[in-house]
Amino acid sequence: MKHFNFYTKQQILSYTKIRRFETKLGERIRCISNKEDFEQAIKLPSVKFVLFGIPEDIGVQANYGIGGTNSVWLPFLQSFLNIQSNDFLDGAEILLLGYFDFSELNKIIDINAENKDEKVEAFRHAVNTIDIEVEQLMHVITQNNKLPIVIGGGHNNAYPCIKGAAKGWHKAGITPLAQINAINLDAHSDYRPMEGRHSGNGFKYAEEDGYLEKYCVIGLHENYIQQNVWVDMVNNPFIDCITYEDIFIHEKKSFIQSVLHATAFTKETLTGIELDIDCIQNALSSALTPVGLTPTHARQYINYAALQSKPAYLHICEGATQLNDGRVDSSTGKLISYLVSDFIKAILE
Repeated sequence: MKHFNFYTKQQILSYTKIRRFETKLGERIRCISNKEDFEQAIKLPSVKFVLFGIPEDIGVQANYGIGGTNSVWLPFLQSFLNIQSNDFLDGAEILLLGYFDFSELNKIIDINAENKDEKVEAFRHAVNTIDIEVEQLMHVITQNNKLPIVIGGGHNNAYPCIKGAAKGWHKAGITPLAQINAINLDAHSDYRPMEGRHSGNGFKYAEEDGYLEKYCVIGLHENYIQQNVWVDMVNNPFIDCITYEDIFIHEKKSFIQSVLHATAFTKETLTGIELDIDCIQNALSSALTPVGLTPTHARQYINYAALQSKPAYLHICEGATQLNDGRVDSSTGKLISYLVSDFIKAILE
């Protein structure tokens, strides 16, 4: 993992606003003292969750999207570390490992690619590098029976999250096969054809490679489902989806019923819990939508999915605080910190 940076306690405390008569998560959260011994730190019985970031927008740009998903990790972390440590969430159960820095790949592509098509091909090639390193870390975390919490980055990282977790949980003896399920709260299926790795086809690659068994998407927008992808999904008994329109326009199912339908569909084995920020109305993301779910819906999804399934990991992606086209929203990091704390509380309940 040559692109990974480990956090020290001093760095964590530098992001934490210490105040008399209060204790913040940043004061309680764990880190590693020596990066050479990170596997030993992961094995600590008191550690239940391992948190790390993938602040990159390479996969998004490989999908002809607007860059900027590399901007949310630090604002998220600053919000998360300043949550109060209390009876609802202590923080000592969490190991904050660090983050990947793939910015040098962006620089190389910017220097050497001469036009947009060349850039897209280069970005897709670079996603393979990201896949390898993220998969490796997910594998190490899960084989030690810990729950990864992953903050992206683009949705391309669903593939290495699924692959690494499937291998790791199998090696840990938790699953009989190196294969898991996934639930995704998303306006898009991310099940596009295998035309080269990008943020729009992570689940397709995971399924084709045998690491993803069942997959259910909640809140899919009918206006943005490609016909060929729709045909592939409805003809596959291992894939299910509930569209945004069926929930909120036609009212065939309530939102909570839809989440419970997804957890029932994937209940046979461990399930990766995925949330794409672009499903939340007006939340800054690479595919910002004026029509979508509320932050409360997203929090309910995280809570119910964590309680009703057997989580393999949590992956929140596609959020941004600043996009390459100039749009800015500083609140996205705090939104994600709510979602992560909801997940941890649900697991510890």
